[in-house]
Amino acid sequence: MTTRPLTVVKCGGNPAVDAAGICADIARLVHEGHSIVLVHGGSGEIRRLAGELGVPQRTLVAPDNVSTRYTDPATLEVVVLALAGAVKPKLVAELARHDVPAVGLTGMDGGMLRARRKTAVRAVVDGRTVLIRDNHSGRLTSVRTELPETLLNAGYVPVVSPPAIDEHDRPVNVDADRAAAALAAALGADRLLLLTGAPGVLADPGDPTSVQSVHHMSPTGPPDPSATGGMALKLVAAREALTGGVTTVRIADGRTTDPVSQALAGAGTAVRLECAQAPARSSREREISA
Repeated sequence: MTTRPLTVVKCGGNPAVDAAGICADIARLVHEGHSIVLVHGGSGEIRRLAGELGVPQRTLVAPDNVSTRYTDPATLEVVVLALAGAVKPKLVAELARHDVPAVGLTGMDGGMLRARRKTAVRAVVDGRTVLIRDNHSGRLTSVRTELPETLLNAGYVPVVSPPAIDEHDRPVNVDADRAAAALAAALGADRLLLLTGAPGVLADPGDPTSVQSVHHMSPTGPPDPSATGGMALKLVAAREALTGGVTTVRIADGRTTDPVSQALAGAGTAVRLECAQAPARSSREREISA
């Protein structure tokens, strides 16, 4: 754990999210003395690259309305190429342009993110719940913090993305929001900011002005039915960070000017648990409950 207050920032993969603006804002904060870990996805780049390579894409919707990417072997290759080969180098270069040293990592580096591959995934297809197999996605089981802690203490900004490494030491896709939550909890971060292509959690998904200043979640069970698609998964990630001991979690707009600073100042939606739970204690390798 670092001695300075730590913020984990998740940069969403929505093409509308201003990744360059996020990096410029992070750089400004780092120069002011903040300690930051940047976690990223890359849904837009994954779709673009999959289209160029002719790899069909499929979204799975679970019974609790949470959407995830179906990851067959070809899609897993696209995910790795898109995140590690395209999105991450751009983020690292953008931070360097602002005189901030950064190091790009995947969850496989140093065994940082460990996951257990899912043997089957439940999904709703044509109104029926079915089991989908041959899916190379996993559930995070543990986080090793030595590598990001060493980088943070040396003055670097770790830039982290999936994949994780599974029980057979093979790459496996994991959700980037949940990876950010797991890292924030394991590192003992003070704040987790999930920056996305929406102004926050909306009371009415069809009304972008209906931003909730605070969204209360139950410690268990599915997210609010009004949250659909990627927002439902962000709420799951937010809950996991809070139950893991992260004090503040905000879901905020990644398309605005100075998005990190605005989120730190209170923009977007603060996610809170409806009833208090004892926070988990961080360690250099933290187990994640299923």
